Amino acid sequence: MRENGPVTSATRQPETPASAVPPRLIATDLDGTLLRDDKSVSPRTVAALAAAEEAGVEVFFVTGRPARWMDVVSDHVHGHGLAICGNGAAVVDLHGGPGAHRFVKVRELARENALDAVRLVREVAPGTVYAIELTYGFYQEQAYPKLHMEIPDSLATAEKLLAPDAPGADEPVLKILAFHPELDPDVFLNLARLALGDRANVTRSSPSALLEISGPGVSKASTLALCCAERGIAPEEVVAFGDMPNDVEMLTWAGQSYAMGNAHPDVLAAASGRTVDNNEDGVAVVIERMLAERR
Repeated sequence: MRENGPVTSATRQPETPASAVPPRLIATDLDGTLLRDDKSVSPRTVAALAAAEEAGVEVFFVTGRPARWMDVVSDHVHGHGLAICGNGAAVVDLHGGPGAHRFVKVRELARENALDAVRLVREVAPGTVYAIELTYGFYQEQAYPKLHMEIPDSLATAEKLLAPDAPGADEPVLKILAFHPELDPDVFLNLARLALGDRANVTRSSPSALLEISGPGVSKASTLALCCAERGIAPEEVVAFGDMPNDVEMLTWAGQSYAMGNAHPDVLAAASGRTVDNNEDGVAVVIERMLAERR
């Protein structure tokens, strides 16, 4: 959210003390965090990621993006080649490159929960329109705006798209996208969370009133925790970066966390430290300092 502006000091240094525990894993959001506003990865950031991997620190991209949008960083997946996509709904092996990714783990939104979410959010926010994100397919309602620069596989009401005989019915639902043309984004988020309770996890990563609805307990943080547990990595050995509400749980869970200079107020409150904004390579600034302290 660009309107928040930078929040760091003129020295452009990360605002947090060094950790007593050497980091073993870096978990970074993409849009508004690792990526610049033009969706590029700067040469400085590429070098910092490579240096981290060479120093034995794993790098995980943890994003709300679907797997098919990961080509922007597919050249920078070192070693394990894994990324957490869809706000934790999938762990994807990107080694095959664009269009050839492999789902390693899927944490789906049950269709009955999805239908409940569609109904309940419409009740508290009339005028809400939906899109459905499957493992490989993308479906939307006719009135859903062109937000994603892609052509949907099918157009129908959300209820029909989630029916047992709908196109892609054999694929897991990763998340529902709910858009409202008039509501304030944070007001919309709070309304949906109150309406859905524990039926689903609701968050947002867009500056518009666009919500992302996943399965109960599914978040960037919970899936990252699973991946770290498999590697014997404790939360205090993780450094995380983010800028939007869908990053809050991850930033709270990690031992060290950094809000970008362009971050949402909830992210600034959740993170243990701050860095400069995404266009100033805020992630690279922290990684460079972190690696220098290890020498």
